[in-house]
Amino acid sequence: MERDELLQEIEDKYKKLGVPLNTMLEGLLWSTPTTYWDYIQTDALLGLQIPRTTEKDEMVFIMYHQVNELLFKMILWEIDQVATSDTISPEKFEKHLLRVSRYFDMLSSSFTVMMNGMDVDQYLKFRNTLAPASGFQSAQYRKIEFASTELINLIDARFRKTIDRNTPFKNAFDHLYWQAAGKNYETGEKSILLKLFEKKYMGDFIDFMEDYNEINLSKRFKQLPKESKENKALINAMRHYDHTVNVKWVMAHYNAANKYLGDGDIEATGGSNWQKYMHPRYQKRIFFPELWSETEIENWGITNLDGYEIVS
Repeated sequence: MERDELLQEIEDKYKKLGVPLNTMLEGLLWSTPTTYWDYIQTDALLGLQIPRTTEKDEMVFIMYHQVNELLFKMILWEIDQVATSDTISPEKFEKHLLRVSRYFDMLSSSFTVMMNGMDVDQYLKFRNTLAPASGFQSAQYRKIEFASTELINLIDARFRKTIDRNTPFKNAFDHLYWQAAGKNYETGEKSILLKLFEKKYMGDFIDFMEDYNEINLSKRFKQLPKESKENKALINAMRHYDHTVNVKWVMAHYNAANKYLGDGDIEATGGSNWQKYMHPRYQKRIFFPELWSETEIENWGITNLDGYEIVS
């Protein structure tokens, strides 16, 4: 692009904003050059790790979870580009799903950092300072679930027959599968883990649930024209995403917990029965159940993690 043409386009842009071209150019004259550390906010980012104990491996634990949260933010960014698009082609849908799956592939494989990057004895010491905090309390991960599927697929399996699309969002919230990690359903008593989580995020969650009720990934797929819903590349991308999140990622987390907590003799920091809460075979968390066979659903989380059939 020629210099005069470039200046004209810049002037037109800022004229629409009500900013004279000379004002903008003078601002550039006095501005400082952009540096990597200022753009990325490196100093602020590296100052966010604050251990609570003297155990060295606690830094690994903190930084690993902070990396997870950054990846969760990237995932929500990609999902939003599908959910909020006025029109969506199967190619665009597939593109963003594959991006999300790559992030979850990274998350799944990165659990080797947790499994092999900390001494068990150090972990068992500093973990006691974390109670009642738990990875359960990742608000971004809960939003990823809300943005991916219809609420009925996130309801505790024991209560799905009592919930439908006319159920108030608050009632649906009270019966989400992860409530099982913090509630005694015989007494109705909630753990401090769940009470703190709800105090912080429940209002935000219910708003988010309502916002995504008609634009979650499952609904957007169902809203596609018939020929788009039969697009095999898109179907495979959705199945890959579903399996990666709800089996591969969950089992990587489960196996890491099993290394440090053993065969269930030690409770999670939030006090949950972490084995039954986490293992996919119990709750059968599936974002797109209509894309799986009855046999695949029946064996969810039990068969070979990478053995699901590719649609051809």
